[in-house]
Amino acid sequence: MERSSSISNTEKTVELVRAQREGRVSSIASNADEKVVARTEHEYTDTITFRSPVMDVDSEWLSEQRVLPPGANGSMGGAYKMLRAQVLRRMEQLNANTLAVLSPTSGDGKTLTAINLAIAIAAESARTVLLVDFDLRNPGIHSRLNVQPILGVEQAIENHRPVQEAMIKIKGYDRLTILPALNRVEHSSELLSGQAVASLVAELRTRYANRILIFDLPPVLQADDALVFSKHIQAGLIVVNEGSTKREDVVKTLQLLQDTKIVGTVLNGSREKQQNYY
Repeated sequence: MERSSSISNTEKTVELVRAQREGRVSSIASNADEKVVARTEHEYTDTITFRSPVMDVDSEWLSEQRVLPPGANGSMGGAYKMLRAQVLRRMEQLNANTLAVLSPTSGDGKTLTAINLAIAIAAESARTVLLVDFDLRNPGIHSRLNVQPILGVEQAIENHRPVQEAMIKIKGYDRLTILPALNRVEHSSELLSGQAVASLVAELRTRYANRILIFDLPPVLQADDALVFSKHIQAGLIVVNEGSTKREDVVKTLQLLQDTKIVGTVLNGSREKQQNYY
């Protein structure tokens, strides 16, 4: 009987979402404790969304920060779409929906790569993306986007608050949701290796079939965070800088992550006219 009831509630929710999109109802609420609502197709996260605040960001600021515009257009859009195609192909081969963006050391450009790859993937109408800032030693996604959320993911985890309260949307990026971190966490590796994070990742991985999770993690050789968190990810993308990353550091990084499926490497700072992706 409980199974039948669950199926019935799901069917009702789907019908309400359809009705809302067709304009027959203005909004819906589920019977679940999560109290989610469906919005217009220009505001949704996946199909049913929590009430994530939508923040307006100056497009000139984003351009100065080399953040792709909505739709992953612009002069750099083609390169990131090429990266998107290769990453998604490898992830599909692995049957994976979680990706960690990693680098051997700081300054290699992993955070910008994570942001722009998330934007490029979210530009596909069939997919949504949740970008999570788990670089708890030096969180930078919110500052790169010039937003100041009220709550960070680290605060939600430590204070046992629903993580959905920390999620934000950026105006114009319809299928992208950000889960930012706000403050440096001294015991970051202990937090990332704890049961609360394990449960969170498991829940996020299974909530929506069309969602890709992208995690921005601390440099592999400068903290143990990436190593302790690697058990939760199905694929990794290595970001290196042509002008500063040492070959031996790349080798050490790959050795430490030998149990993680690496789907490719991004070369930043290339002297070529366009970035090279491998």
